[in-house]
Amino acid sequence: MLLGKDDIARLIPHAGTMCLLDGVVRWDADSIRCSATSHNDRDNPLRIAGRLPIMSGIEYASQAMALHGGLSGAVARRPRMGYLASLRGVVCHAAYLDGVAADLVIDIEKLMDGGSQAVYQFTLGTEARKLMRGRAAVVLEAEPS
Repeated sequence: MLLGKDDIARLIPHAGTMCLLDGVVRWDADSIRCSATSHNDRDNPLRIAGRLPIMSGIEYASQAMALHGGLSGAVARRPRMGYLASLRGVVCHAAYLDGVAADLVIDIEKLMDGGSQAVYQFTLGTEARKLMRGRAAVVLEAEPS
């Protein structure tokens, strides 16, 4: 593991149980692979009526995108706010994330970088099974220096 949960929490604007990612397996200028086990945590803040809907995977992917932006220097300063501007081509292969026994694997690939805007392709699943895929456009607003 290249980075652990504490390192991740310092790089994204999520804290406590809302920091969903556990580790960075690999990353480079155009991609990142993260892992997570929080989908089976009973105190996961995204649970609804005790279940974790598959669409919660978008938050896992969004956090991985924000982390990639911070690690790759896409934003010169730590982002104050990130906006998910649009989602395209989202396909889900399950109804829920809880109950998936294996660690989640979140793969992000940057398709376009416009400085404070980027388009990413994402997949979320396990080593053996894809659960969700899609594309996202994000806008990052840097803190004033």
